[in-house]
Amino acid sequence: MKNKRNLLIISMVILAVIIGITIYFEKDSSQYVAYADFYNYVKAGKVASAEIGQDEVRFYLNGDQTEYRTDNPELDSFKEFLLLNGVKVTSEKSADELLVTVTDAIFNIIFFGIIIFGLYKFIDFRKKTFKVIRDNKTKFSDVAGMEDLKREMLQAVDILKHPKEYAAKGIRPINGVLLEGNPGNGKTLFARALAGEAKVNFIATKATDFQSAIMSIGPAKVKALFRKARANKPCIIFIDEFDGIGEKRNYSGTGIDKENNRIIAAMLNEMDGFTREEGVMVIAATNNYKALDEALVRAGRFDKKYTVPNPDYKTRIELIKIYTRNKKLSESISVEQLASKFDGLSCSQIETILNEAAVVATGEGLGEITESALVEAIKRICYVASAKEAKKR
Repeated sequence: MKNKRNLLIISMVILAVIIGITIYFEKDSSQYVAYADFYNYVKAGKVASAEIGQDEVRFYLNGDQTEYRTDNPELDSFKEFLLLNGVKVTSEKSADELLVTVTDAIFNIIFFGIIIFGLYKFIDFRKKTFKVIRDNKTKFSDVAGMEDLKREMLQAVDILKHPKEYAAKGIRPINGVLLEGNPGNGKTLFARALAGEAKVNFIATKATDFQSAIMSIGPAKVKALFRKARANKPCIIFIDEFDGIGEKRNYSGTGIDKENNRIIAAMLNEMDGFTREEGVMVIAATNNYKALDEALVRAGRFDKKYTVPNPDYKTRIELIKIYTRNKKLSESISVEQLASKFDGLSCSQIETILNEAAVVATGEGLGEITESALVEAIKRICYVASAKEAKKR
């Protein structure tokens, strides 16, 4: 489809060039008349119209369709002379005037083209970036641990789905939930699983989705996000890396700081109880709660705050079982002992080690994950982590 459109544009350009060349080199069929004769025709009132060019004058006689031409006397009073004798006068544009006209046209096309392109990209962003997930297959069975959080959040979502029933009991919906903790412990997975378990629509975003090189686009994106969520309620909005847009405002900072202030102001307006509608709940994840703006995380906007720590012993056992569903552990490996060795690791680190162990085992032609494969996987993962840490330093 795109190739056909490009071919059509190229064909039209070529056709326009051919027509232009044809017109430019078209044979001149006008008849030359001496200026003295032309002067007499004007005085006698026989000239109907004339076009004054740089070097010549083209004219028509009354009742005659033939085009004539004569020399341009280049007098300041020449045009007045023609007008006083009843001749309709037009002036041929000079090359400089044509250049100015063409330049202005090109500038206007480029200027309005940029505006139209910007609007198109923004509309396209709204359609594609904030994708509404309706048939969410992720469930709490995919999330290890967090049992207390699961129970509380299921109740919160039930209030979201049945606001009138709870309003009769004097209970308002929970506006926002903040998940704090080290990266890699399943904050994003939990939010997705919650939406899947409760069977509500889900929109996943991250801080970088609201950043733009054009000022004031960020706040517009915030409004567009909540507008889409309200149109698809009941809906959960998940914002990852929340500290990327919700950090404390700096009123004397750079243009970037001012844009961040506008984004926070837009977020405050959308999450305020006076403007928000029932049926929308925000779950935000952050690795740095202390960096967030106090006005944004106050009660009434984010009603609940949970810390998601590294998995405990019981949770690590569940994680190992989840991450080895499609993998085979050697009978010599005890899940309980493995969970003890994984103490202090995040969920993502455990998953990465088990995945790398399966890669090592496959490379060695083994049909199961052995203890030696695990040891090798830990060496590889720890080496990569150490290399990244060294680069930061």
